[in-house]
Amino acid sequence: MPRTAQENERIRQLAKERILTAAMELFIEQGYHATSISKIAEHASISKGLLYNYFKGKTELLATMVDRRVADMVEVMEQAQNMETPERQLEYIIAGAIDNVFSNPEVFRFYLHLQTQPEADQELLPYSRFLVEENARQFEFQCEIFERLGVQEARKRSLYFSSTLQGIMLMIATYPQQFPINEIKQQIIDEFCR
Repeated sequence: MPRTAQENERIRQLAKERILTAAMELFIEQGYHATSISKIAEHASISKGLLYNYFKGKTELLATMVDRRVADMVEVMEQAQNMETPERQLEYIIAGAIDNVFSNPEVFRFYLHLQTQPEADQELLPYSRFLVEENARQFEFQCEIFERLGVQEARKRSLYFSSTLQGIMLMIATYPQQFPINEIKQQIIDEFCR
């Protein structure tokens, strides 16, 4: 019995997800430049030809990953905007950021590394800039939250908040099993949201 169009699409999406997962695992383990399409196909347990049916190459894989990362960041901010008070907005951002890094520390490190690529790496530079630009947009939203909180020098407070949260996220990504997640989460919420 032939498959339905929906079944074909489901199989296609599963294959794409398997390829993206394999690519992310290898990019984290070996680095972007050291990872070949052949290694990604092998790691995803598919043929190289099938991989090319879904993605034109390694650059398209990375572009898809970065687009998804930015979409996830935008979604968090949009959901935060729906919270009833600026305090709740900050709590939502804090909890989302810390929980995400705790559950995926290696992914956080990968995107941090990508975001801080040297200008000379022309292949990765557009993705680095895209991530930096999105982080700048999110910083502006945070500034608005601190303004609504009535904080004097809201930009400086937002900068301090971002630096604190990023530092916590880096520590979690570096020492995920040794980090008192709930205590630190509560501490940053108490400092910035109370």
